[in-house]
Amino acid sequence: MRIELTTDLEACRQLRRRVFIEEQGVSEAEEWDGRDANAIHLLGWLDHRPVATARMFRDGDTGKIGRVCVLREARGTGAGAAIMRAALEALRNDGARFAKLSSQSYALPFYEKLGFSAYGPEYLDAGIPHRDMVLEL
Repeated sequence: MRIELTTDLEACRQLRRRVFIEEQGVSEAEEWDGRDANAIHLLGWLDHRPVATARMFRDGDTGKIGRVCVLREARGTGAGAAIMRAALEALRNDGARFAKLSSQSYALPFYEKLGFSAYGPEYLDAGIPHRDMVLEL
């Protein structure tokens, strides 16, 4: 698996369209929030094709990771963990002290294995239950 920082927003958006809009039923208005131009994007490649993406923002000493997705056919290959490790490394290299994310509730164990801890109550985002999570870098 090859992970890279990217400016290819179209490739990232195609992955997000397939996973969030087509597979999970998130509305286009909710997915395309207008924040992509100000984000740092990662793209994960498997067998010479993009299969995973994530975006990051910095706010003081905290990096916020979001829009993490892996194509259905690439799940179980380690692509999700690889893109998350790359995101955490990028935030560490940029001097962030904490990483935060909003996890779909079913994915909490995945992020816990990476060291994240859930905090606060469950809430709906795009009609999907979520919890906030944090990791000290």
